[in-house]
Amino acid sequence: MSILSRYGYSSWNRMSTLNILMTRTQTAVSSLFHTNGIIKPKKPSISCRTDMKDARRIIVKLGTALITRENEDGLAIGRLASTVEQVSQLQNEGRQMLLVTSGAVAFGRQVLRKEAMMTMTMRKSLSPKDILLNSRLAIQRQACAAFGQKGLMSFYERMFQQYNIGVAQVLVTKSDFYNADSRKNLQATLDELLNLNIIPILNTNDAVAPCTDTDAEVTAAKDDIVINDNDSLAARLAALISADLLLIMSDVNGLYTGPPEAEGSRLLNTFCPKNDSQLITFGARSKVGTGGMESKVKCASWALNHDVGVVITNGQIDKAILNIIDGKTIGTFFTNIPNTSLPVDIQAIKARDGSRLLQKLTRHHRKEIINKIASNLNEYSNDILQANKHDLDEAIKGGLKSSLIERLGLTEKKLQTLSLGLQQIAEKSDVLGKVVRRTRLADGLLLKQITTPIGVLLVIFESRPDSLPQIAALSICSGNGLLLKGGSEAKYSNEILTKIIQDALEPHAPRDTIALISKREQVSDLLQLGKYIDLVIPRGSNELVRSVQKQSIHIPVLGHAEGICHVYVDKDANLDMALRIVRDSKCDYPSACNAMETLLIHKDLIRTPFFESLIELLRREKVKVYSGPRLSTMVPFPPPSATSLRVEYGDLQCAIEVVDDVKDAIEHINKFSSNHTDSIVTENQNTAGNFLNNVDSACVFHNVSTRFSDGYRFGLGAEVGISTGRIHARGPVGIEGLLTTKWIVEGHGDVAADFSEGRKKFVHETLELRDNSVEEKSN
Repeated sequence: MSILSRYGYSSWNRMSTLNILMTRTQTAVSSLFHTNGIIKPKKPSISCRTDMKDARRIIVKLGTALITRENEDGLAIGRLASTVEQVSQLQNEGRQMLLVTSGAVAFGRQVLRKEAMMTMTMRKSLSPKDILLNSRLAIQRQACAAFGQKGLMSFYERMFQQYNIGVAQVLVTKSDFYNADSRKNLQATLDELLNLNIIPILNTNDAVAPCTDTDAEVTAAKDDIVINDNDSLAARLAALISADLLLIMSDVNGLYTGPPEAEGSRLLNTFCPKNDSQLITFGARSKVGTGGMESKVKCASWALNHDVGVVITNGQIDKAILNIIDGKTIGTFFTNIPNTSLPVDIQAIKARDGSRLLQKLTRHHRKEIINKIASNLNEYSNDILQANKHDLDEAIKGGLKSSLIERLGLTEKKLQTLSLGLQQIAEKSDVLGKVVRRTRLADGLLLKQITTPIGVLLVIFESRPDSLPQIAALSICSGNGLLLKGGSEAKYSNEILTKIIQDALEPHAPRDTIALISKREQVSDLLQLGKYIDLVIPRGSNELVRSVQKQSIHIPVLGHAEGICHVYVDKDANLDMALRIVRDSKCDYPSACNAMETLLIHKDLIRTPFFESLIELLRREKVKVYSGPRLSTMVPFPPPSATSLRVEYGDLQCAIEVVDDVKDAIEHINKFSSNHTDSIVTENQNTAGNFLNNVDSACVFHNVSTRFSDGYRFGLGAEVGISTGRIHARGPVGIEGLLTTKWIVEGHGDVAADFSEGRKKFVHETLELRDNSVEEKSN
């Protein structure tokens, strides 16, 4: 049984396929335009990764290392099946796909070697002295190509058949490109196949092609690249058929500054051949195939100069092709636009180096830096407000949501409050090196646990530029390096605030200790840098937080998904107090994550003067009210029904629901809240205690507005965010939430064998903490 039969491929249904092709051709033609009577696709310009989604004509080049198994024993069927599925999906979306495939020689050699070995075994049994046996294993490359191409093409045909897609084999030689008539015929053939919605599958005709280039061929190529391998073939084809995008798929993640396994070698997410070539040191070629990374870079650069977008990536990555088309940062994207900013991995390295210098500073120097930032906010307030006005004008013109515009705005009063908060943070600059535990392990053996920075923080926030100086001050105080990515709507505000912070930082530590990330696309790159970044803190919408959590690779994410906060008004509440707390919780700053989103009311308070006063209050404050299921049945003309009781409105809207008692309120909150902040209004201490002990949220209040859930109001000076998780930090995360610890053991030549063999004994005596720190001793 053949390998194809073994995998259950059905026979080719020519009539159904023809009908499908005719239908697809009509669809494809509608998206094309005519030039001089020839149908050609409109060619988009791919200047950045987000343009990938517009690519219509795409060439996918598959390397030998991708197509064959790691042990070089047959085809990598799983990888090929995944590639075919992705290419088929794009083809069925109306794109025109073309494959350049390696692997025929390797595949043929693998099969023919087995045949030769079987022949050798038979001949040995018949004639052990057959001197021709050893030579039988040296199978010619051309023979391998002839045999392997047949099997490889048959495999592709059967695989694409599963998606009702037709394929055509096109074998070419160098002369097909160097000869003008042959080149014209090749171009016409490929255009016709593509316009008929058939996928051409190309390979060099290695069965007859010479292995070396002649002088005549090189001369004929002129300024073009000589076709030495399938990388150069793919590049030449991309230019010939005016492809939009060339994907060079191999077994490496992309272009590295050196051999991928070499110490210090880093992956380049973007590469500008004109500017970045000096960054690259090439290693050895792959053990299979004919091309290496140097060949791929040369061919990719040539294609780029012929207006073809190029990405080199690892075809073994799950859904690599589809993710590249979606604009995700996979592999190395070639561009002619020089990158004016530092690569994100270099920024992360500089932030880590800066954090280590911050740790060495005395607490007085860290305090001095933060106080300087605080004074700069007042001194340069006019410049800051002017930049902020620029952001506000563009946001209003662009139709940004009113709740986000409210968060975006800065005022003189906000800057003054911000300055005072930073001065509070500066007073806590002695947090590093604090001894939090002292233990005498044995005589002369002392253990200490001391506070240290986490390392490098990546904070991603939306709309609120006032949070930038707060986060920076907390990072400086705790000795952490910091990478910041603010929303594009606050571009000018964030830039001037970052400059003010770096100016204050520079006399004592490098400016790059705290850096602003300028491009949204760079966030995906940063979330892969678990080697350099220690904690990610997203501050913003539920969508932002979930996106960061999904993309983060090996970096813990600290944040809250939503701010669904509740206020429960108990039957024993001071009703005047309840009205004030409800108003403040909902109306003081409705777009804040600690604003009330659902109001729970004890059933005894429905249809009372208090309830009427409450509804009138919300009407007067222009709060749109939605009723929960129980409220809808208890009042004659209820407000519109809430679509869900698990909604963060983020503006002047809220839901009202009725509960039987405090137990019912607790159950409701634990079911529908986001574990952010919830409050009870009651004069009954037992009821309050029950609520405080059993509501499972980061912040639980009694007779207090939910708006108090804030780092500044908690006396933390500020916060980097609010965490609704349960690991490391919870609630408003201030300086202490940005610290970890390390253990220090001091002894006198102690060895573990002394204890395991009974010469010494552990005492594990807890010692009192002294009013000093490791840092104070060193300073």
